[in-house]
Parts: sequence; C-alpha cells; structure tokens
Amino acid sequence: MTPHRLAFDHYVSYGERIRHLATSRPDDVALTFVTHPDGAAVELTWRELDARSDSFASGLAARGVGPDSLVVVKLRNSVEHVLTTVAVWKLGACVVPLRSDMPAREREQILRLAKPDVVVSLDPVPGYECLTPAEIETRQDPDWQLADARPGKAVCSGGSTGVPKLIFDPLPWGNPGAVAGTADGHALEPLARTIGFRHDQTQLVAGPLYHNAPFGWGYWGLFFGHHLVVLERFTPEMVVDCVERYGVNFMFAVPTMMMRIMRLDGVADRDWSSIESLFHGAASCPRWLKKQWMDLLGPSRVRELYGATEAIGASAITGDEWLAHEGSVGKPLGCDLRILDDDQRELPAGEVGMIYMRPHYPGPTYEYRGSEPAPSTSDGFITVGDFGRVDDEGYLYIADRRVDLIISGGANIFPAEVEEALLEHPEVADAAVIGLPHPEWGQTVHAVVQPADGSSLTAEALSEFMRGQLAAYKLPKTYELIARVPRDEAGKLRRSALLAERTGSA
Repeated sequence: MTPHRLAFDHYVSYGERIRHLATSRPDDVALTFVTHPDGAAVELTWRELDARSDSFASGLAARGVGPDSLVVVKLRNSVEHVLTTVAVWKLGACVVPLRSDMPAREREQILRLAKPDVVVSLDPVPGYECLTPAEIETRQDPDWQLADARPGKAVCSGGSTGVPKLIFDPLPWGNPGAVAGTADGHALEPLARTIGFRHDQTQLVAGPLYHNAPFGWGYWGLFFGHHLVVLERFTPEMVVDCVERYGVNFMFAVPTMMMRIMRLDGVADRDWSSIESLFHGAASCPRWLKKQWMDLLGPSRVRELYGATEAIGASAITGDEWLAHEGSVGKPLGCDLRILDDDQRELPAGEVGMIYMRPHYPGPTYEYRGSEPAPSTSDGFITVGDFGRVDDEGYLYIADRRVDLIISGGANIFPAEVEEALLEHPEVADAAVIGLPHPEWGQTVHAVVQPADGSSLTAEALSEFMRGQLAAYKLPKTYELIARVPRDEAGKLRRSALLAERTGSA
C-alpha cells in the first residue's frame, strides 16, 4: 500500500487530517475495537470514522461545544471514546480523558478543577451536563463547522502525593510543530524515529485511554494514518492474539504488561514477526525483563522512552544502544538536560540528583490546575521530581522520585532496585517496596509482594532468595504477601497510598 502522507509544511487541524484520510483511503480500516473477554472485533473504516465523528461533533455542537469548550470523556476504551475525542477536536475543543470508574471523591476533585461544559459518560454525574454517547446523536446542529481552532488535551494525575491535578497541554494538537515536528524542531519527530513510530503502521493500544501514553500515541497514530487496534481491556493473551491476527507493527507497554506477556506459556513460539517496535515507559523496567524481550524480538525492536506528561523534555534509547549503556533511558531529545542538587547546582557525571530539562519548543509546554508550577531554574530548566544521573557520554539513568526514596540509617535505598530483585523470583507476580517509619533507623525497607497464582511462596523463602541479590542494607526487613499489588490499568503504582494504608496516615 502506498503511504498516504501529508506534507506538513502548513497548519493542518486534526479534523482536516481525518477528513483527508477518509477521502484518500475511504475503505481502509481505521479502527478495530477488540472486546473483552471474547475477542470479538468492531471495525470502522476511515469513511465511517469521519462520518460518525461528524455526527458526534454535530450533537456536541448542539449542546454548545465549541473552540473554547472543555469536554470530559469518562468512558472505558471503546469505539465511542474514539468517536467522542475526534468529534471534540473537530470542534476545536479540549478533551479531558477520565477513568470511567474513578472513585467519587477523586472524580469530584478533578471535575471541580476542569469545570467541563459537558461530561460524556455512561453513568450520571450529578452537578454537570452529562450525556451518554447515544444521547449525543439525538439532537444535531446542522450548521456546525469544522473548526480551524487548535484543540488540546488535559490529563489528570495524582503524582506521588495522591493530590489530584490536571495537566493541560497548550501545544496545538493539529499543529505540525506539535504533531509532526517539522520546521520548528519540536521533539516529536526525532522521538518518533527513535521509538520506531512512523506513518501508516498498525498500532496496538493495550492500555487505558485515560492514561497519557496510550491516549497520546494512539491519537497521534490516527493523525499519522495508523490502523488502531484498541483493546477494551488488557490481558496478555489478547495482546499476543492481536499481534498475530492484525500484524501489529507498533505497541506501547508498561513493564507490568511486559512481564505478564513474557510469563505466558509458549510466548516464544508465537508469531512476533510483524513487530517493528515494542516501546515501553511510565515505570522502571527490570533489566532481566528487558533482556528477555530483546531475546524474543531482537534488540533493534525494543525501545524505551523517558518523559513526563508536562512535555518538558524526553529521552529515548534503542535496544542496541541500551546493550552498550545497560540501564540507561537514553540521551535527551528536543531538550537540554542537567542533574542538579538541592541548591540547583549542577552535579558531575555519575552523581545522582534531580533531573531538570529545558524544552527546545518555545513557550510553556504544560499548565497545572490544582498545583503550583513544577520547580524551575532562572534559565528555564524544569523538574517533575525524578532523580537520576548521567554517564560520561551523556546517557541518562533514572533513580526514584524523592518522595519514594528510602533513607535507612543514612543510606539511600531506591525502591525500584529492590523491586527488580524481587521480581526475579519466578513465584513473584508483582512487588512494591516502601519505607516504613522506624524510631532508630528513620525508615526500614518493607516489601509488599503478590505471589504468582498457585504459588506457596513464603516470606521466609523470599528472605532467603534476596540475601543473594542485594547488599544487606538494601534488603527488606519485612515482607507482606497480598492477593494483588494495587496498580491501575496503566500499571501505575502509588507508593504513597500503600504507605498511608500501613501507617494510618491517610
């Protein structure tokens, strides 16, 4: 098939791009939605995606949605999620994807910050104009127009503190500088090349669309002509089946997903030949797990990205580079990088400090609602609170956030390092490490462990295993075996919430 590319030398709105694809490849499949648990598929061609999102846009316009509006999309992964999001952007409005089952207290905090014009949800949301996808199409505005405005997105985050906030992306989603990265040198184009993202791929969206990475790369993929294969819900079995069934070229995964897939029986015997890039991020990936994926796919097809929703900068690394710089997340792309101490003095290579980045893109790259701006330097370097170091060649290595760092007897202990060692045990399905208060040592290392199904794993067996893995001061002093380590659908873990539950400080 001949790639249907745009010459991104002028402004192209998101709606214009969808319309162009509907005209140039009307009968090609744009979206395949795979239901859980049966794996049944619903398909939309580009013509159908354009026409149905037009209908959604007309229905939203009839409720007053326009370029200055904000629409909360409180839906699970679905065809309707895609139709609503594309429709909102056709109107030039801003989308806030929201977890459909978010606890009421946190949801209300986010909605008070967002002040949405419309909430699209299957369930009623008291106090707001709330529409189901079916209701959107019951009243239409025959005079609505495809907006030339520059729409946007905002995602909610609790970060490490557990206090919800909204992170607005002021970059224009239809702008070639933001979406394609051309003349102004925005970071997306070099990032896209490094992580194996190109025009006209088949992309698997296995994570929840309320999370920034699946949302961002999925909807950017549509702009670039991707055939999106969207799972209603992640299961490792469904991922492998869809890779084979649809010839997936590009997929994002978090390490929790990667581990569950790799532990499937017979995974090495499945057909992975279509994969051009498995790229991962959002959490620290154990080195042994990454090497297993490199053995399965080949190093050149395993990529890693480090960045933040705030878009202050990013780094990326290919598998071949990683083997020469094991544990690194790569060199900065589209930004400048410094490692600074508590007084914002630059640290030499090899020393761990706070990661500061300065984006090359002019102007602000994020706006918070519900939080003060991220700390910054007088010359424009910004941090979101991550720790790391660089080597002599400028490659970045991530440590843990300051709030997650455990200081026991004056020694710094990084939870991710202890978790990586725990997860090497074949009977450990998941693990989280936190620091419990201690009157003498300040903190002690506590491991919260989820045994594999059918395992008879004990704390004593884990303790014996760990003695050969880490220095004595890093070893967990206590172990807690639970049925499930509490992660969200995106694989994210809030250690602060785990700590609060165990200390009664919630």
